[in-house]
Amino acid sequence: MRFIYIRHGEPTYNPDDLTELGKSQPEKIANYLSKYRVDLLFSSTSNRAIRTAVPTAKKFNMEINKLDFANEEYVWNSLTLNTTSGKVWLFQSQDTVRLFHAQEIMDLRFQWYKHPNFSNSRFESEIERIQNESDRFFASLGYLHLGNGKFKVLKESYDTVVMFAHQGFGFIFLSLLLNIPYPNFCTRFELGHAEITIIEFKNESGYSCPKIISLSNHSHLL
Repeated sequence: MRFIYIRHGEPTYNPDDLTELGKSQPEKIANYLSKYRVDLLFSSTSNRAIRTAVPTAKKFNMEINKLDFANEEYVWNSLTLNTTSGKVWLFQSQDTVRLFHAQEIMDLRFQWYKHPNFSNSRFESEIERIQNESDRFFASLGYLHLGNGKFKVLKESYDTVVMFAHQGFGFIFLSLLLNIPYPNFCTRFELGHAEITIIEFKNESGYSCPKIISLSNHSHLL
């Protein structure tokens, strides 16, 4: 299976929509995806993600399957910090980024949220929610998560599956999928507007460990 993750086009957040530039990007995405045989199409339930997915749906004459668990509002309410300047993502806080790079966080790996600085947060429950919903999603596609980023292939698939979603959600979702601790993923990788990440689920004797083929590719936007 080829899994393609795409962040929505350049947005306006209030209202939930796309900028003029953002409205031009979805057609370029659809044109890029025409080199593949898109078999299943998913989107977060946010308007900006759905609007980005619409040209691809029209090009392939497909329905957009909506995934509420991927809506970034849930992550924004749980994986952010309240600062004197307002609410920010963890990866936007210089103090948190420094902590994420510290050995004490590295030693905690996937349980980084157990650090004393995060003792009063909802980080753990939100990550568990995304992990559980992601496991159900991939199981529906024929891939049963066994833990540590390894999947049992329940049903051989050669489909190309496309998901339109977000950066804040995507950092958690992809870090769990690829078995990379979130503090490493969100501070060392990027998911730009309308950029495309391709992940291969290769069947190796009935099991699969997803592998990135390309990350946050923006060549189609140039």
